[in-house]
Amino acid sequence: MSCHLVYYKDGAKMMRPVLSREEYLALRNGGEQRQLVQRIRNGEEALKHKLQQMNYSCLPNEDDTLKGSTRMSTTVGMDIDHLSADEMPAIRERILSKKDELGLLMLEESARGGGYHLVFARKSELSQEENLKWASELISVAYDSGAKDITRVFFTTSGNELIYLDDAIFELEEVLGTDDTAFLKKDAAVACQNKFKGIAYKDIIAEFWRRTGGVPNTGERNKRLHQLAANLRSICDDSEEWLLALMPNLGLPDHEMRSIIHSACKEPTKGSRLMDQIVAALATSTYDTIDTDDQQLSIINSQLSIKKLPQGVKDSVAAVGPELAMPIITAVCPCIGALATGVKLDVHGRVRGLNLISYIVGEFASRKGDIDPVVDAWMSEVSAMDEMYQQQEDEYRRKKRASKNKKEQPEELKLPVRYIALNNTVANLAERLANVEGKHAFSFTPEADTVAQKWRSAMSDFSVLLRQSYDGSRYDREAKSAEAVNVHIKHLLWNVVMCGTPDALYRVVTNYTDGFQSRIALSQTPDNTYAKLEDKPYVLTDRQTERIQQVAHLLPLMAGEVVLQKLETRGRAWLEKIRLEAMMNDDRVKARERFRTCVTAQRMVCCLMLCKVCEQLIQKHGLNGAETQLKQKPYLWKEMLQKTQTPAMLDMYDVIADQLLDSALYYFRDRIENAYRSRDYAAGNSRSRRSKNDTIYERLDVQFSFDQAMQFSVAIKGADVTRNSVQQMLKNWRKQGLVSLTDDGGYRKVS
Repeated sequence: MSCHLVYYKDGAKMMRPVLSREEYLALRNGGEQRQLVQRIRNGEEALKHKLQQMNYSCLPNEDDTLKGSTRMSTTVGMDIDHLSADEMPAIRERILSKKDELGLLMLEESARGGGYHLVFARKSELSQEENLKWASELISVAYDSGAKDITRVFFTTSGNELIYLDDAIFELEEVLGTDDTAFLKKDAAVACQNKFKGIAYKDIIAEFWRRTGGVPNTGERNKRLHQLAANLRSICDDSEEWLLALMPNLGLPDHEMRSIIHSACKEPTKGSRLMDQIVAALATSTYDTIDTDDQQLSIINSQLSIKKLPQGVKDSVAAVGPELAMPIITAVCPCIGALATGVKLDVHGRVRGLNLISYIVGEFASRKGDIDPVVDAWMSEVSAMDEMYQQQEDEYRRKKRASKNKKEQPEELKLPVRYIALNNTVANLAERLANVEGKHAFSFTPEADTVAQKWRSAMSDFSVLLRQSYDGSRYDREAKSAEAVNVHIKHLLWNVVMCGTPDALYRVVTNYTDGFQSRIALSQTPDNTYAKLEDKPYVLTDRQTERIQQVAHLLPLMAGEVVLQKLETRGRAWLEKIRLEAMMNDDRVKARERFRTCVTAQRMVCCLMLCKVCEQLIQKHGLNGAETQLKQKPYLWKEMLQKTQTPAMLDMYDVIADQLLDSALYYFRDRIENAYRSRDYAAGNSRSRRSKNDTIYERLDVQFSFDQAMQFSVAIKGADVTRNSVQQMLKNWRKQGLVSLTDDGGYRKVS
């Protein structure tokens, strides 16, 4: 903040800080202040220049002078003038009623009594004039347009005219910018401020730890500090020195901290949605004091709020602990989508089922196994039915073996087994998927290497099956042999959940540009390398299992198409935001990843909303009553689903979409970029097949003539090259955007 007394020395206006309420009130009430104010209000306006002068918008120059200062303080002084006596009380009450939103620090009547001077917290992303316009719109009163410079001084009245004063005004801080621009880079000594938008950086950092799994333990410090720097730099002007001064070193030496921060800052600037959310949360008056040692709070506690999660999902999180909140949500959504197999969601005008593929990635012993019983609880009814079908199949196989040489053979069974093992062949899997009677099949593996090993020679088949299942498109498989499996599936519906290590992930996803990777919802388990063993490990209780199974029982009763307009609007807004971020940073990978991330996140949030509908029905009617309601009123769930599009539920969309995008970029960005740069990758008009023309193109200079192209053509292709063939080659290059014509009739390579 800033409060400076302005005085004269050798004819120049000088500034000195006022550092306490006592000093400030003494200046207002001392000397002739009271008498001068009274005489000015009685008509002697020429005495105004004798009043104490204050500045609230800037800091002094290095020599303590005021003139020409460009050092903005974190406060803005605003002059409201030319008010009538009738307007004064209403405007005063309006300002005071908005004091929290405005960030009001001081309010006083002006010397003549026909206006107000107020000081409010500066919005650092806005210029001085933009701050004044913002405040003017907030309190619905015009400011003095002649008083918009940061060096503007205010003639101070006495204590009698002081209406409101906050002690925060006496804290000396500087915003890194001028009255025209905000956040300009300065040296580290100036840059290292304590607060951002009035919020202590230590609280921002503490909240970051709180939202991302707690203060790092030894062994994960480098990784977690890198994440902190990558996010915190968005509110530290990308200054490495500033970050070094602010960030806790957690016991690491200075040179290692510098290396971590430098690595985080060399990435393209992209802002931080998480940091924006943290600052917004800390700016609210209802925010609790942060305990920096609290390591039990997780990202869900702050961003999704476990209390707001619906029945079933909330119980799933409680069964594994808050640290695994995002991984468990990512794992159970495909279960929910498979159970609600009749529900079809309209996303961007295309109606599809809740088709989801997820991969929970984590190092060995990172508690991925805690997810297994939760998935089993969700799919228990399906598993029970499948056990009955499998017993019938076992009986069929027994009869088949017994009648091997007999004329009469038992009739072949085609049973709708929906919980399909991934340790399978292409033929068996295709046959299983064809027999599910138009419902979703489901597969889960706690070890993704099951897929990598079993499908090693047919990974492309596995990829195609999953890609088509995500889209719900047609799948056909034919063979000449009468005994071979022939299937024709109008809409392939198959939700899959895999758990595995990062290296197993790369064995499952081997092609980075065929669209398989972008269809997978990735979530990472937290690093528990040096974490203490829980005194009471998280386990799935009977009560949690029961509550999950109640929701799972109701989901199959919902069927029909639904349009969630508010969710669609939120998805489009997120998509546009990421588009602009990617475009500014020329981030092609991020720009492409956003498309399916948006769709996947909408499907996942729809799954949560369906659980919310089940929860409301169970609370109101009980499980049996809820089942009756859904059967008697087949459209009831649609009406209730529309009402679940609350701000809290829509906020979950942003959190989930951001997490999916960040995880995809973390694991696949480098591999996708390398694939794009590969000679084998073909996009647009570029060619994947190399010919002699490619060799000619590579050997030519950046700028060349027709004769030079002719010479290289003869050298590489032989003496029978004609001028027409060279002209055609150059024409093709121009069409492909490889070369352009120069003013002198020559050619120039475009890239």
